Amino acid sequence: MNIAKTYLPQEAEEKWYSYWLKHDFFKSVPDEREPYTIVIPPPNVTGVLHMGHMLNNTIQDVLIRRARMSGKNACWVPGTDHASIATEAKVVAMLKERGISKKDLTRTEFLAYAWEWKEKYGGIILEQLKKLGASCDWDRTRFTMEDDLSDAVIETFIHFYKKGLIYRGVRMVNWDPQGKTAVSDEEVIRKEVNQKLYYIRYPLLGTQTAKSANHKGEDLDYVVVATTRPETIMADAAICVNPNDPRYLNLHGRQVRIPLIDKAINIITDEYVTMDFGTGCLKVTPAHDLNDYELGQKHNLPVIDILNDDGTLNEKAQILVGEDRFIARKKIAALLEADGCLDKIEEYKSQVGFSERTDAVIEPKLSMQWFCKMEEMAKPALDYVLKGEIKLIPDKFVNTYRHWMENVRDWNISRQLWWGQQIPAWYLPNGQFVIAKTREEAFEEAKLLTNNGLPLTPEDLKQDEDVLDTWFSSWLWPISVFDGFKDPNNADINYYYPTNDLVTAPEILFFWVARMIMAGHEFRGQAPFKNVYLTGIVRDKLGRKMSKSLGNSPDPLSLIEKFGADGVRVGMLLCSPAGNDLMFDESYCEQGRNFANKIWNAFKLIKGWEVDENLKNENQVAIDWFDSRFNQALTEIESNFEQFRLSEALMATYKLVWDDFCAWYLEMIKPVYQHPIDRETYTSTVAFFENILRILHPFMPFITEELWHDELFGARAELDCCIVAQLPKYGQYNTRLLDDIEIVKQIITQVRNIRNSKQISPKEKLELSVKANSGVDYKQYELIITKLGNIGTFDLVTDKVPQAAGFMISTDEFYVPLSETIDPVEECAKLQKEKDYLLGFLKAVNSKLGNERFMANAKPEVIEVELKKKADSEAKLKIIEEGLSALAC
Repeated sequence: MNIAKTYLPQEAEEKWYSYWLKHDFFKSVPDEREPYTIVIPPPNVTGVLHMGHMLNNTIQDVLIRRARMSGKNACWVPGTDHASIATEAKVVAMLKERGISKKDLTRTEFLAYAWEWKEKYGGIILEQLKKLGASCDWDRTRFTMEDDLSDAVIETFIHFYKKGLIYRGVRMVNWDPQGKTAVSDEEVIRKEVNQKLYYIRYPLLGTQTAKSANHKGEDLDYVVVATTRPETIMADAAICVNPNDPRYLNLHGRQVRIPLIDKAINIITDEYVTMDFGTGCLKVTPAHDLNDYELGQKHNLPVIDILNDDGTLNEKAQILVGEDRFIARKKIAALLEADGCLDKIEEYKSQVGFSERTDAVIEPKLSMQWFCKMEEMAKPALDYVLKGEIKLIPDKFVNTYRHWMENVRDWNISRQLWWGQQIPAWYLPNGQFVIAKTREEAFEEAKLLTNNGLPLTPEDLKQDEDVLDTWFSSWLWPISVFDGFKDPNNADINYYYPTNDLVTAPEILFFWVARMIMAGHEFRGQAPFKNVYLTGIVRDKLGRKMSKSLGNSPDPLSLIEKFGADGVRVGMLLCSPAGNDLMFDESYCEQGRNFANKIWNAFKLIKGWEVDENLKNENQVAIDWFDSRFNQALTEIESNFEQFRLSEALMATYKLVWDDFCAWYLEMIKPVYQHPIDRETYTSTVAFFENILRILHPFMPFITEELWHDELFGARAELDCCIVAQLPKYGQYNTRLLDDIEIVKQIITQVRNIRNSKQISPKEKLELSVKANSGVDYKQYELIITKLGNIGTFDLVTDKVPQAAGFMISTDEFYVPLSETIDPVEECAKLQKEKDYLLGFLKAVNSKLGNERFMANAKPEVIEVELKKKADSEAKLKIIEEGLSALAC
């Protein structure tokens, strides 16, 4: 191999990913080995790689590669989700660009365009995942709307309908006016929004005595109602007051006039109304608020829906017909003011629901929908987690899960779209319906309903226009990807199911993870996975959630191009503890790239050594130490993996390689420049390096595979690749040796600090003496100490050495005699002065960093400068304090 000066990731990534694919290293078929299975959380077919995908799939790839290297039959199933709402919006936008409107197309014509769009754009994200190094079994790629998976969805609907768990009815739902479909509660994102509170005067009708009182006790000819939604007053069915509110006792049973449309409505009473909120008067609009709807049902109020599906006003509004709801809000406010019916406007903050898919403000809307009863299925799904058969990682999410499952609501499973699995309900001309998979089966069912009393043909049946919620297909994912519905006893489902680990985001814990558990229990009688690793949200270094609008989300592919896939993988994992948000900074990827270069440089160093077979091994202590340190680190890494502490596992690996192997071990055994090394040390070092590549591979697959095939490690067979190399097994380690070498490292560090503080050249040899009180046999480590500290003589003494810079480690005293005379008093005064200055400087920096206004408004690069000042000052302070301690100041 021609050794490049630095690691060239692009060349290695393209070469080795193609090699792995060509030789089927990702492929899995059932065999006698223990299976290890992951199913990918299927990204939306509309998706492109973002930072959340990067984190999620890096974690999955680390787990799958590690399982593969542990001798398990590793199977990672990829695929995509058809994403009904998002995909239909993309297709509608594409058609608009071509001058085509969806309303001018038949369902069949529209679906043809949708499949065209899917074939062209639907696989982009999977191709992008390959750039990251994702080792999925691509031959197993599934799509939630392929025929077999769609059949499973329809059969599941029929199954639950026959069990009485699916029903149809009019309910208040979350309506997305942009997507023109209902969405589930879990797909509504609550955001705090600055709004206006409009105080509207409703004139009283009836006799002159029918007056209300304001807060001053003055009689008024109107009541004032506060609302954030003046555009809905035309749908008001009543005004409601608390029966115990003394201000309105004389108004019970009276009427008011709705401003602008001159319509009379009753004043009703109900203790639901809070007397101390707003004016104590509530406008009741049953068609446009869930609580108002329930109040309306209780008091038999009419339901007047004044909004079209797209959020515009309809004919029932009587005024501003066709106007968008938010434009209508402003115009109604102006009309009310002109009519003398607007009392005042106040600024107001409140929680507003937004569609997760389109970001449109949700409208509560009464709609005929299909629902799935959840209470019965929730109980066993909760038990799996509470009994520990499924572990949530971290376990702090168990309480969240329990709360959701104990307060579960029926699932609105119908969507008013065309892209998706069409609901298998077939309507007869008389309004009755039957549930069946095909028109032919539905016709047979329909004939039984009519008792052959009505003439009926298959063409008389009309299938429900709605499709099923996308989650109604993805909750079957761990079963359907292995064709567990099509062939419930096939070899794949029996071998790979239940799967092992699921890696996903906490925000879909209920409406995907919990539902998969329900489906697994229903159809297989067991949980679909053993562990659920919940990742955090990827945020920027200021803690803000990454978003396009803030412009703080980097392009993952650009990061890979700049830092290499290995560098980005390391960067993502270094700051991603399970379940906690990831404060991402590009500097982490730079750190990852630097790590790759460090590994490359270590390889170049070892590769450049010449071996002299006649040389004696003088490095046995260093070899024994690193062997112990490697086994100690491996124990820690294994423990971290067992507890799904991947960030900590990577950090332990990082420190082992960068600090212990590169910074210490290689320096301990490195021969003098242009001198050879002995065979025993060389062989041990190459073996150590090969084991390092093994433990690094799950994190950094490309550079490890690249180095694995170098002649340094001998000739490799075609399939002898790092991707399938066995992970090393940890063995015994010498704790005393490890402790002693930690002391040796401190000695060398202190000697180097003395050189820095006294401005002594690293090339100048120093003397070192130790008054040993701890029992450490320092002569055993003399070779390492003298080599790394550039020490000429190393002596054991019984008394303090005069005119020397000193330091203590535990109870042992160390002295470095200096040629210049030191006045201890003068040196103490000098160091104390420097310490006082640094403490003052550090106080000012900390004050700035602790200022919330500064942190909120300062540019990231300014904050970085302050953080660097803090780190530098703390490092200098530590050296000064060590000097003061050594001089016993």
